[in-house]
Amino acid sequence: MSDDVQLQSILGDAGKAGVYHLPQTDKEELLSAAKAAGLIGFRVDLTQAGDKGQMLAAIAKALQFPDWFGHSFDALADCLADMGWQPAEGYLVLLEHCDGIHGKAEEDFVATLRIFEQAADDWREEGIPFWCLVEMQSDGIAWLPTES
Repeated sequence: MSDDVQLQSILGDAGKAGVYHLPQTDKEELLSAAKAAGLIGFRVDLTQAGDKGQMLAAIAKALQFPDWFGHSFDALADCLADMGWQPAEGYLVLLEHCDGIHGKAEEDFVATLRIFEQAADDWREEGIPFWCLVEMQSDGIAWLPTES
């Protein structure tokens, strides 16, 4: 099985979806595999995020949240639980350049990852893959599964 087909198979597996380290794979290749698996992919650049508000604003902009998004953790959870404005067979969120926000607002960043993990758990119950891949050096986050 080629790497592209294997990656596509992994991303299409709702049972394994969740929050993982972003693998050392080309991001465009990853997004292409997600698209081939029927997922919508989003890139969230957190380079400029220095606090909770800036982080939530970057996520809202990248995921094209509706105008009613309230820029709070509850609103983030609500939006991730109902992606009705972005209907798809699944979702892939790349949280890029996370080391800065992790260092500046660690508790808020960890809380955000927990919300993404809860969303992945909820979507999994519906058989819909929801992936959040985190680009950072810190340990504590599992690596993307390599087999489907």
